[in-house]
Amino acid sequence: MSYFDRDRMKQFFFIVIILLLGGILFWKISGFIPAFLGALTLYVVMRPAVVYLVYKRHWKRWVTALLLIIASVIILLVPMALIVNLMASRVSFVVNHSGELINSLRDFIEKIKLNTRIDLLSDQSVQKIQEALTKFLPQFLGTTFNVVTTLLIMYFVLYFMLAESLNMEDTLYEYTPLKEENTDRLGLEIKNMVLSNAVGIPLLAIVQGLVCVLGYWIFGIDDFLFWGVVTGFMGMIPVVGTTIVWVPLAIYLIVNGNTGSGIGLIIYGAVVVGSVDNVFRFLWQKKFADVHPLITVFGVLIGVSLFGFVGLIFGPLLISMFILLLKIYRDEFEIKKHRIKVIK
Repeated sequence: MSYFDRDRMKQFFFIVIILLLGGILFWKISGFIPAFLGALTLYVVMRPAVVYLVYKRHWKRWVTALLLIIASVIILLVPMALIVNLMASRVSFVVNHSGELINSLRDFIEKIKLNTRIDLLSDQSVQKIQEALTKFLPQFLGTTFNVVTTLLIMYFVLYFMLAESLNMEDTLYEYTPLKEENTDRLGLEIKNMVLSNAVGIPLLAIVQGLVCVLGYWIFGIDDFLFWGVVTGFMGMIPVVGTTIVWVPLAIYLIVNGNTGSGIGLIIYGAVVVGSVDNVFRFLWQKKFADVHPLITVFGVLIGVSLFGFVGLIFGPLLISMFILLLKIYRDEFEIKKHRIKVIK
């Protein structure tokens, strides 16, 4: 066997060993992918502050990392804990009084049926809803441990990313097997995608939730703060979005005799909430990455099945990164595109 053949065989076996060990490691840590994606997201957002404080103001790296992590906990986790506490108390009430709520739902459906002759739900559907409610609370509370574990790992990884910062980027830049222009493009596109998906989607949900809280308060919805939070969460779901909340609430007002408030809520939701959605998406995506609606829809479906609720954010991000890598692969190896001629 020639020297060239031996060299190629060594390279082949070396690649096989790397892929094998990499596959085993990925398989074992796949459950913590949301933690790594969360750390990447926060790092992209905090990077300008790190560059300013460490390289211009000459702060110590570990001090900067700790201060930024503490700031993120105050800005992100404290409000999230308050929202989860609010939602958990309502979920507990729903499950503990599921029988009463199901009876109220039946009465509500009967009212609509008498007034409009439309049967919204059958008895079998109502029974399935009751069974789902009784199973939801244990699942909801059971995710607490997983969320805490994910957050701890996320901040552990984030600390070292912030403390190393540009040194880490230089190492990745050195070992990335791409041309210099494609490496720069990869970094810029990842930044734009993270800001567009992982920051833009939750920010839109917050804006929509606040707008809906105002609308619910104006039109007399009981517990308007709670329903505003629910609407904000639903706003992250593509296609249906916030309409899955404010439309049933408007129907509820109309059926119970508050016709003016119900019609007003429908107009408010269609005009004001819809305009906020369209304007925000246009301005945000114009500034950063323009995410196609299909990427958002399938990203949410895939992300939720993989990661649970946080998949609403990270699912579209993963699909966007996959498409970006395909584009860079095409440019890196100069793969020519062949257009299909349309026969007229």
